[in-house]
Amino acid sequence: MPESGADNARMVRPSARHAAWRWATPEAQAVLATRDLAAILRFHRRVHGHSQTETGDLIGYDKTYISAIELGKRRLTDVTALRHVADRLTLPPHVLGITDPADTDFRALVQFGQSTVRLAEIARQAGHASEAVAELWPLVARLEARARDGHAEREALRLLADARLGLGTALGNVLPEERLSTAAHWTAKSLDVVAFFDDPVLTTTALRMHGNELRKAGLLGAAVHRLVRAASLAPSLSSRAAVLPLLARAAGAIGNAPLFDRALHETRTLLDEVDHTSLVNPTALYEIELRGLIGTGRTGAAIRRAEHAAPAATTSVAPQWRVIELITTGRVRLLAGDEQGATELLVGAVREAQSQRLPHQLQRVMRAAGESLPVAREAAVQALARLRGEMAA
Repeated sequence: MPESGADNARMVRPSARHAAWRWATPEAQAVLATRDLAAILRFHRRVHGHSQTETGDLIGYDKTYISAIELGKRRLTDVTALRHVADRLTLPPHVLGITDPADTDFRALVQFGQSTVRLAEIARQAGHASEAVAELWPLVARLEARARDGHAEREALRLLADARLGLGTALGNVLPEERLSTAAHWTAKSLDVVAFFDDPVLTTTALRMHGNELRKAGLLGAAVHRLVRAASLAPSLSSRAAVLPLLARAAGAIGNAPLFDRALHETRTLLDEVDHTSLVNPTALYEIELRGLIGTGRTGAAIRRAEHAAPAATTSVAPQWRVIELITTGRVRLLAGDEQGATELLVGAVREAQSQRLPHQLQRVMRAAGESLPVAREAAVQALARLRGEMAA
């Protein structure tokens, strides 16, 4: 198959990382599903921008042999040769019809990893984010090492995206404010992988989780941008409903009252149409509304809203939501002039935040108490010092 210099000049040479990860795309999956070495070689050359000569050098064959395979004039049937080609192309052997112990290990890795991600999320939602971090760190490290070695199986890359998202979210619970950018860093890294899957659900989820970690890290403009995009891409009402409360929180934090009002209103209209979750439910929206009203300069409206008790829970919520609500309602009580009531709420938040190892929430207590509530502030300072000591150890 002759190749002109002009044809070679037009071939794009993407970065090694992104070229390898192109195996995760739907187009690549269709090619791999054929188990046709000729089609796989042509796809590999196109993605990497390689000539037949360069591909031959990579595999250990000359250009004429590569050309013969691609034209269907030669077929590889020797198991050793096929295993060698799979290794050089960083493909799992079963793609070329070979069973291999390494392939069995890969399947075990994927199954174990999927279970780890699920259990870590359950632990985080149950108020044990530090345990979730401990489970996810080694999994992410192993998957990233595999990706650096050039292995780009779709299942492993999807698992890597999920594990990075889970790790970033769990770190967002257990890190103090000055280190929350680390949590956002890990959720951002998931976007590098997600881009190659062309999966609206996965993309929406990744943008939603990354946007929320950006908000917590104080990068409010970027947070709003990611969350607006996540809402626009959401392929279903339930996935859009999962984004909107977080968008309302970010809009309130940045002081964008119109966006906050729209996001909160739409979430409420969806409550009767989607299943309630730890975020999409009346109790969570009550806290989001109070905080957003304060953030958008409507303190009086927040005080009036807080005069009514929080709505009854319609689903189980993560324990950290109790801490978040105590801090927000304590802040509203202080703004209303009820220092005793505010102190009681914030001291209760300190106890629960310390129990759940939530340094960021202790820092929220310190800000909410300020100089007006020295008892609550000192309790938060001492609890945070203990947590910092534990983290340093």
